[in-house]
Parts: sequence; C-alpha cells; structure tokens
Amino acid sequence: MPFAAASVLIAGAALTGCAQQRDGDVYTVMNSSTDESYHRWDAEAMARCGERLGVRIEQQSVPAAQVMTKALRMASSKSLPDIVQFDASEMPVFAEAGGLVDLRSLGLSTRGVPEGIVNFGSYRGTYYGAARSVNTLALFYNKDVLDEAGVEVPTTWAELREAAKRLTQGKRYGLALSAGGAEDGVFQFMPFMWSNGGDERKLDGPRVVQALDYWKALLKDGSLSKSTVNWTQADVNDQFMAGNAAMMINGPWQVETLNTKKSLHWGIAEIPVPEAGAPSVGPLGGAVLTVPRTGDEERERTAGRIVACLSGEKEQLTYALNSWMVPAHAKAAAVWRERVPELDALADQVAAARSRTARVGSGWPNVSLALQSAFQSALTGQSSEAALKRAQQRATSGN
Repeated sequence: MPFAAASVLIAGAALTGCAQQRDGDVYTVMNSSTDESYHRWDAEAMARCGERLGVRIEQQSVPAAQVMTKALRMASSKSLPDIVQFDASEMPVFAEAGGLVDLRSLGLSTRGVPEGIVNFGSYRGTYYGAARSVNTLALFYNKDVLDEAGVEVPTTWAELREAAKRLTQGKRYGLALSAGGAEDGVFQFMPFMWSNGGDERKLDGPRVVQALDYWKALLKDGSLSKSTVNWTQADVNDQFMAGNAAMMINGPWQVETLNTKKSLHWGIAEIPVPEAGAPSVGPLGGAVLTVPRTGDEERERTAGRIVACLSGEKEQLTYALNSWMVPAHAKAAAVWRERVPELDALADQVAAARSRTARVGSGWPNVSLALQSAFQSALTGQSSEAALKRAQQRATSGN
C-alpha cells in the first residue's frame, strides 16, 4: 500500500479514537507467531505478565507478511489491538503517520539497551518499539567438511572466496546464500554492502557496486549455485543440511532445525570482511512491540506496562533461550552468552549490527524492492553498475 494511503488510514484512527467496545481487563497483542513453538512461548510469557499486572492478555497471530496490511485495515475500522508486534523494518510506516505512542511517555526505559538496538525501535529519535530479542546473520560452516579439506574458517573476502573454491566439489557448493527477489536476499546482502562502506542512500555508489561484484565473482567461480537467485533463507538452510553446501550465510532462527540432524557438526563465525581487522556490520533483524495510538489513554498506559513486562530482562532471556535469538538488554545478553557459548560469535555480530531503517526511515521498502531487482539483473548477466544505477533511480522515485 502506498505510504500516503497508509497515512490516511492510520491518522484517521488516531484522530477519531477507538470505535470498538473492549473488555476492560482483556488486552490484545497482534503478532506473527504462527509457528506452534513461538505461539506457545508467547502465550506463556503473556500469561506470566498478565498475572503480574492483573489483566488478561490474548495474542492474535497472523503471517508475518500480513501484519502491516491487517494493522492498516484495523486502523481504518478503528479496531486496532492494544499492542502490535511489527517487524522493525515496517514500524516506521506507522510511526511517521502518527499511529504509535512514544514508549518513553508510557514509562519505558532504554537504560541497559545498546544504542543500536534502541535505534532499531526508534523513528526520528522517538522510541516507539521495544525489542525482546534481536538477530542478525553469521557464517555457518560444516566442521567436518572444512577439517577434511584442511580449510580454515575464513575471515576476509579473499579467504572466503578461496575457501569456497576449495570446498566446491561434485554436487557440493562451497557457499550457499539467498539472493532471491525478496527481503531475504536484501538482508543477506547488507553485511557485504555495509562492511564495505556502502550506503543505502546511494545504491549506485562504488562500495555497493564492489559488494555486488563480489557476489558475482563467487557465482562465476562456481562456488555458488545458480539457484541462489531463487533461494530463500530456508532454502539455503535445507541445502546446508543436505550436504550440498559447506558453508552458508544464515541466522539463528535455523539453529533449532540444524540441531535435529545429530550427524551435522556445525559452527558459526562472523561474516568475512573486505580487509582483515575491519568490523563485520550486519543488519539487525527481529520485531518490536509497539502501542498503537487509539485515543484511549488509560488503555495505552496499561499496554505500555504490558510491553515493559514482555520486554523486561527476565522475559527477554527466557524468550531468547527458546528461540536462539540474542536478548536486547545488555545484562540479559551477557547471561545468554554464558548459557549458549556456541553462539558467542553471533552476539559479537549483533554488537556491530545496524537497523535497516536508521538512515532511510519509512523509505526502506523502496530501497529493498530496488535492491531485489538489482540482484536478479546483476546475477543473471547485467553489470552490477548498471543494475544498481537503475536501483537508485527506483529507490528515489518509488517506481
């Protein structure tokens, strides 16, 4: 939906208040926890917080791709839930239209939360979204395959390219990643673009071109499958688990599935960087809990208390240990490191990670769509420079 149309729907709901009659002691959280495990973990957390606060909290789960659309429809009918868990990359659309309440005005503190994660839930300096946990990408590798080939875990682009070549044998590719025409591919490109100094505000800049050329070089080497342009991150994980890739770029949401294959001995490391010693800068991923502006200030205050409970240190740690994500609060993250030392590299990667919307705000969807088109063009024959020049034009015009 165009941003202008979204603004009308959201502003209309905020100005006219909430038309739907609500049960005074029942508060609704809309999220994307359609997976049985996540739905259960959220239900348990809401039950604990509800008991603590003396209210009943119910969750309404819809597929992640439908959260924004459904929230907009509910705004137009003045039936918004008390809390909406948005993907952080989508939150600015609601925030810019005036549809969210400043969480600090509801008493939420950001003390102990790293600046990058505060920014992750903020828009133009206002804190609208509290993260319980965050994620980013890392390099997963098959320990047995690397040991057998005598290959060290790569730390630089040159080492990664060489390792991927050596590990490519028969039906097995050295590396798997997602370069599909969806947000998955954009998310995976960010570590290469940002670690190289690229800027999402200038997609045709030389640093971005170099990063895409690096992907093209891996494909030309035969180290990446040609199907890379069609793969989601789930597809990449399937290839890695099947032994069709020695390494992959992926996130902690795959750990539970990886652990079901006992014969697979995997490890993780930070994503390699252009030059030794440079920081590996990946994208922060995850969702944030927000309080929509409904016009009922008393309910908004209670909703703020619910968000504070769900995003408190104790609940963060419980949720993160279940989901393999990294707690947003520094103290909870320190305990998490001790409990899951095998994912320590992921916590290091999170520490340097950035929000995708920090520089472009509600313009991120245009940037993402433009990059998706650029990958498809560049990895199937067009020059990176030409593909990214067109991408910059699309991101600027929105077409």
